[in-house]
Formats: sequence, structure tokens, C-alpha cells
Amino acid sequence: MKKFNVGIIGATGMVGQRFMTILDNHPWFNVTVLAASPRSAGKKYEDAVGSKWCMDVDIPETMKDIIVKNATEDIEEIASAVDFVFCAVDMKKDEIKALEEAYAKAECPVVSNNSAHRHTPDVPMILPELNDKHAEIIPAQRKRLGTKRGFIAVKPNCSLQGYVPALFPLDKAGYKVKDVLVCTYQAISGAGKTFETWPEMVDNVIPFIGGEEEKSEKEPLKIWGEINSDEIVDSERPNFTAQCIRVPVSNGHMAAAFVRFENKPSKEEILNVWKNYKGRAQELELPSAPKQFLNYFEEDNYPQTKVHRDLEGGMAISIGRLREDTQYDYKFVALSHNTLRGAAGGAVLMAELLAAEGYLD
Repeated sequence: MKKFNVGIIGATGMVGQRFMTILDNHPWFNVTVLAASPRSAGKKYEDAVGSKWCMDVDIPETMKDIIVKNATEDIEEIASAVDFVFCAVDMKKDEIKALEEAYAKAECPVVSNNSAHRHTPDVPMILPELNDKHAEIIPAQRKRLGTKRGFIAVKPNCSLQGYVPALFPLDKAGYKVKDVLVCTYQAISGAGKTFETWPEMVDNVIPFIGGEEEKSEKEPLKIWGEINSDEIVDSERPNFTAQCIRVPVSNGHMAAAFVRFENKPSKEEILNVWKNYKGRAQELELPSAPKQFLNYFEEDNYPQTKVHRDLEGGMAISIGRLREDTQYDYKFVALSHNTLRGAAGGAVLMAELLAAEGYLD
């Protein structure tokens, strides 16, 4: 695999910082450009981020002296200097849409962590182990944008990264997921916060996260969707209902899921699907792909956020407590690392998939 030069748009934010730590010494991707808001532009990255650096490792030595570009004004310059960009900016949704399209029209592919384009019909929203085929919509998007190389691809919201990977393979195995009720218990880093910057979360639970329940219910339908000519058409099933709660945890989103099937499997059949499931990311042996995507724990008190969120570099899904339910067919809990699998790591894995399949050439 050739080495790709990449940029990080929104490099001073929490997800941008996570991109930097993941991409340090990446075998395929070499970070050559960092961009952020006008107030950071023109400064060395180390000076621009200052006390906002919140990762548990130091700023990568190869990146701390990079002069930060202006993400909104230096588009042509950035596009000409890299093969593609990761985007994780804190802006209004319509501004993000316009910014990402501007990069794409400058012939710079955009791998986005933002939600702005998740429901644009010809923008693939890819969880690499599940719906890799949605990348096939990219030529139609390029035709709409009038580009040869430029396009936008997005990753799904962090809230659904535990329960959707557990359900999707069961659906594809023929058991047909019908109804899902899910309650997510989400870490404070999902809000770009730490306990130092959000002391109100210590010893506290907040039963509301703006926009998360809608994302948790609607985005799975696009993952389940099918390409029809020049757009991805959302599936009409499964039926999802969600409640999302902020809990005093630094990293890691837990989900408690209840599921009803059209063709109810046995518990042994479910566990067999989870154990043996491999997606395209595993077939291609992508650098960031977990070797075992879905991990089931027999212990009654597993998975635990602090113990299991970093499994396989934070890219694996941990599942437990599968049992029959009195109203639904089954219930279980699932855990994912929200800033790794759910955010920057998921975007890096998607970029590896796009690179391996030739979309970044």
C-alpha cells in the first residue's frame, strides 16, 4: 500500500486530537497538514492547542511543530498538499455541509466524523464491518459534485456503535431483526468533555443528550439501506426506539438492547453468529481492524466499561448478558469505545477500507 499524505480538519478539538494519536506512525497514512479555526491558524500546533490537549499521551513529536492552517480559508492550499482529509469540526451543521463539499470540489476526498452529511442520499455512511458496499455510491456522488477524485464519506454516530454491530449480523444471517428498544449510557468524552472541564458530571447522571436519540433511531436505517441508482435508500425496518443518558464515565458507551426477530434464533445460534462474524475489514486485514470484531463474555457482570473499552485498541465490540426477555425475544448489553471505534478510530478504519478498495487513488 502506498503512503497517503493526510490532513486533519478540526485538529485542536477532542476528536481531532484523537485522530493525531491514532495516526502517529500509521503504516498507510502520514499526517502533513493540521487545520483549525482562524484563532489557531498561523501558530505551531503545540501553541495553538495549549491547555486544551486532553489525550492521555503527549502530542506526537512529528506534529507538534506543524503550522496550523485556516480550515475555512486555506481549502485550495490544503487540498493540493494532501491525498485526503479527516474532518471533525465544531461548526453549525449547514456550515459543515458547505465546508466538506468545498473540500470535495477541490478534488480532496473527505472522511468525516461530523453528522452533517449522514443523511445526504449519495454520501455513504459506513461502518466497515457491516455496510462496506455502500462505498459503491461514490461514483454517483462524484457525478453530482462534478469531481474526479473528490467525495465525502461519513461514519455513523458513536451512540449506535455497540448495539448495531451486534444486531446487523443476526439480520443478515436470516433471523430478520424486527423491533429494537435500546437505552445508551454515554461517556462525557462524547460531549468533548473531561471531568476537569465538566465537574457537574461527577457523581451525576443526565437523562438527556441533544439529538442522540434521533440519531440512534434513524442512522441504523441507512446502514441497513440499499443503493438504488444514485442514492442510498433507508430501510423501513428494523423499528428502533432509543433513550440516551449521559453517565459519569470518561470513555466508553454502554447500550442495553431489547430485540424482537421475525425468525427467532436460539441463544446458541446468536452466540455462534457473533463468534464467527467477519466483515470486509477483517477480510482485508486492515491495520486498524480488530481481529475479533464481536466479543461475547459469559460472566454475569461483563462487559465493564473500564475493563473492556480498550479491547483490541478500542476497536472491538464487547457484548454480554444475552438472555430471553418477557416482552421481547432477547436482551443484551454491548460496549464500544466512543472516541476510538465510535469516532476517530472508526473514521480511520473507514479510510483504510476506502484506500484498500481504490477510492482514494
